Amino acid sequence: MSTRERINVFPSRMALTNMKLRLKGAQKGHSLLKKKADALTLRFRTILKKIIETKVLMGEVMKMAGIALAETKFTMGADIHNLVHHHIDKARVKVRSKRDNVAGVVLPIFEHFIDGSDTFDMLGLARGGQNVTKIKDQYLKAIELLVELASLQTSFVTLDEVIKVTNRRVNAIEHVIIPQIERTIAFITTELDEREREEFYRLKKIQEKKKKIRDVQEKVNAARKAAEKFEENKAANLLDDARDEDLVFD
Repeated sequence: MSTRERINVFPSRMALTNMKLRLKGAQKGHSLLKKKADALTLRFRTILKKIIETKVLMGEVMKMAGIALAETKFTMGADIHNLVHHHIDKARVKVRSKRDNVAGVVLPIFEHFIDGSDTFDMLGLARGGQNVTKIKDQYLKAIELLVELASLQTSFVTLDEVIKVTNRRVNAIEHVIIPQIERTIAFITTELDEREREEFYRLKKIQEKKKKIRDVQEKVNAARKAAEKFEENKAANLLDDARDEDLVFD
């Protein structure tokens, strides 16, 4: 096993404990990132569905606004632009931004609001007033849909990038980091088992050698004791034999 397939560590009990803790942390991180990716994907699909619906509705609204504009031009004449610009001094429809948090990802949310009074109340009373109100409502609805679509598109792009990064991290942990740690744990376990077998074999050889030395020493001690006992018995026999043979002189 090459060092690229595992983490280069010295095989020890401490290293094995650290690798097991790292494996547990990697598995927990993988689980959390997987849940985050699932939550983001769910929100992503919801936004995509809303974008499609809003675009379809936007087309219908713009179509109706175009028809209303043509009717108004036909009724009021070509000077409608001058009349509108004459009555406008500032924008009434404005956009503000908020933030939404989805699984730790901040999404910008745009919403429109009306600021100021309506300056078109007296516009077109002479002729075409109803058409002016109609076109105003149509384009106001178009602006609302445009702001909503911009908010959805921004969230869509943001989520798309975050989902890609999250999926890359999930795949890296699942297919690179966790297998690498598992191979490292297997390597350390194998090395420790081999070291234990070598230690057991060494201790067994030492015990056998000590046993041989002990057996030889016991034999030497037994022979020494036997010799000492023989010498003691021999001396005792000489001292105990007090009867002498009778001497006969001719």
